[in-house]
Amino acid sequence: MDSARLPADWPYRADARHIRVSPHDWWVIDAGPKDAPVLLLLHGAGGSGHSFRALIPLLSETYRVIVPDLPGQGCTRPGGMRRLGLDAMAEDLTRLCQSAGMAPQAVIGHSAGAAIALRMADLTPLQAIIGINAALGTFDGAAGVMFPLMARALAVTPFVGAAVAKLWGNPATVNKLLTGTGSPLDAAGQAQYLTLVRDAGHVGGTLGMMAQWRLDGLMARLPSLQEPVLLIASDRDMAVPPKVSRDAVVHMPDATYAELAGFGHLVHEEAADQVAAVLLPWLAARI
Repeated sequence: MDSARLPADWPYRADARHIRVSPHDWWVIDAGPKDAPVLLLLHGAGGSGHSFRALIPLLSETYRVIVPDLPGQGCTRPGGMRRLGLDAMAEDLTRLCQSAGMAPQAVIGHSAGAAIALRMADLTPLQAIIGINAALGTFDGAAGVMFPLMARALAVTPFVGAAVAKLWGNPATVNKLLTGTGSPLDAAGQAQYLTLVRDAGHVGGTLGMMAQWRLDGLMARLPSLQEPVLLIASDRDMAVPPKVSRDAVVHMPDATYAELAGFGHLVHEEAADQVAAVLLPWLAARI
């Protein structure tokens, strides 16, 4: 998506800028005191940094909050489509933070962003990692085989991003997609996701991420992870059930689990105050 075409009321548009760090042209929100400890916030597949719009003000009173759009999604223009998998994104985000002088003390990731946060612990010193409805599981049954294969096929098909954006880029479909996560969102939230879904580049980048996504290596390393981890899950998450986070904490030496009742996959958009009430005291004890 061209950042110049963002709606005037796009969340934190005035606090964002392009940062060119090979191989991508990143779009990065930078909020809060510049001399404060740095928190890196990573959105999930199909989203953008805007998804933290309600959480940023609760964090930026104490921390410098850095929120990039992931490569190929939102307004971050990818330097090619071969670095959209878990390992490559973690490496490129680490390079971005180091090159721009904003190395994080902690990383907060939502959904797939939580997996990237955990992977970054192998690449840069972190004092804490937080996952919100962390996507650390796999699809069951035939979906575990067919969905990645379908994503790979779609990702290499010319013009498929434009076709999917045209097919899905309507209010009814976006409402159905969001409702399917357990988080229907309000009218403003739905309109923001509609803007993303209507953008062919964003759809193509999301498909590319899905096609290249591999969790096996990360999951095998979890038992050796030394950094403290907090996993926050929602009991009504229809995309990543809370059992995924409950199971994951068992495999990490220093992991804590917290569950919020009454919300879906996008709990940080539905109830940012409740998410902050859990993570801020936990963070304060560690950084």
